[in-house]
Amino acid sequence: MHDQPDELIFLATTDIAARTKGRSLRVEEFQDDTTLGWVPANLGIGPLGHIVAGIPYGSSGDLRLKPDLDSRFRVDAVPGRTPLNIVFSDIIETNGTPWESCARSFLKQAINDLDEHGIRLTAAFEHEFVDMTASNNPHPFSLQNFRSAEPIGSELVTLLHKAGLEPENWLPEYGEQQFEITVKPTDPLRAADRAILVRDLVYDLYQAHGRHASFAPIVKPGGGGNGVHVHMGLTGPTCEPLLWDPLRPGRISEFGGKFAAGIVKYAPEMTAIFAPLVTSYDRLAPHNWSTARAFFGLQNREALLRICPTNELNGRDPSKQLHFEFRGSDIGANPWLLLGLLIRAGLAGIEEDLEPAEVIVGELDLDGAHRDLAQLPDSLETALTALEQSSALRQWLAPNWVETFLAVKRDEIAQLRDKTPAEICEVYTRVY
Repeated sequence: MHDQPDELIFLATTDIAARTKGRSLRVEEFQDDTTLGWVPANLGIGPLGHIVAGIPYGSSGDLRLKPDLDSRFRVDAVPGRTPLNIVFSDIIETNGTPWESCARSFLKQAINDLDEHGIRLTAAFEHEFVDMTASNNPHPFSLQNFRSAEPIGSELVTLLHKAGLEPENWLPEYGEQQFEITVKPTDPLRAADRAILVRDLVYDLYQAHGRHASFAPIVKPGGGGNGVHVHMGLTGPTCEPLLWDPLRPGRISEFGGKFAAGIVKYAPEMTAIFAPLVTSYDRLAPHNWSTARAFFGLQNREALLRICPTNELNGRDPSKQLHFEFRGSDIGANPWLLLGLLIRAGLAGIEEDLEPAEVIVGELDLDGAHRDLAQLPDSLETALTALEQSSALRQWLAPNWVETFLAVKRDEIAQLRDKTPAEICEVYTRVY
């Protein structure tokens, strides 16, 4: 009889490529004050797996991964796999100060700024992905499609529950062999941590079954898109709803409208970060249940920022349910960075005293009433130019982070330029 292997614990961070990276040690050796070494140049590893040239971080310099003990998880329900012990970590300097380009610290600072404004935010991420190894083609949303994923569906919900991630819905989606997994809302830092872990657990479970799950924005040319949707609710210090005003358009308060206006205003400049892959722009297109315009829509799934419906059956209170859904992002976006930027943009709407965002009701009329709605960039190249020229984002983000991001993404574009659309999709389905 063989001894069981020692359990390891993985100190995790997430980078520009939105891949979970880190280092591990034996669980028995992990202490409350444990930190592990890290390297600044690791930030320059793009989705294609190499450190790009021309970034501000070189071969010199050292950092530490500092675990957040409140973000420690243990998952042991993946068939045939050793238990996963993981703890999300901040990247710090060797003197203990936050590293300038740590995405998790960026989100934590944005949350602190929300607190200073007396605002509390709850958030939840929805993930869509495709089973690339499925051979049948059942009907969208169907029971047949739901059952075809068994036992993986039940196992996924079970392991998320056991890990404390509070799964909410598991469903077959509209796209071919597409599924969606959602979890319940929580505080923003925990929500972003959950988003990272959910995607890694999906990978782990599908691999354990000899299958391949891909979250890539487009898995084949002309196919349906996979998004990462971010739900956000806002309350005051005593949990009073901040978005609710039944007398205003969409029942959105003036405060809520200003917060939304900030996100709509800065969306074109943020697009390279929430849609950071070459194929992201095949998903961000009209009539694709996604969006190519920056607008605030009432229950419209092609809005960049959607006012979600409320359930008022049996006397349920709509004021505590009303919230926004951001629909522009995909798997290439780092969840810590994405949520931090949405907070920053929303706060800018408050601080700049913007006019509340117009609530668009019904379908878009791009040839008429809605022709002047702001357009999102139509390619990663144009999105990078918008980011590069944005004074706001250059103020919110560390200059060295911005320069590294631009270098990583321009290298990515160059590496993929001579490939066919099908070959580019294949590259991303392998990475994501």
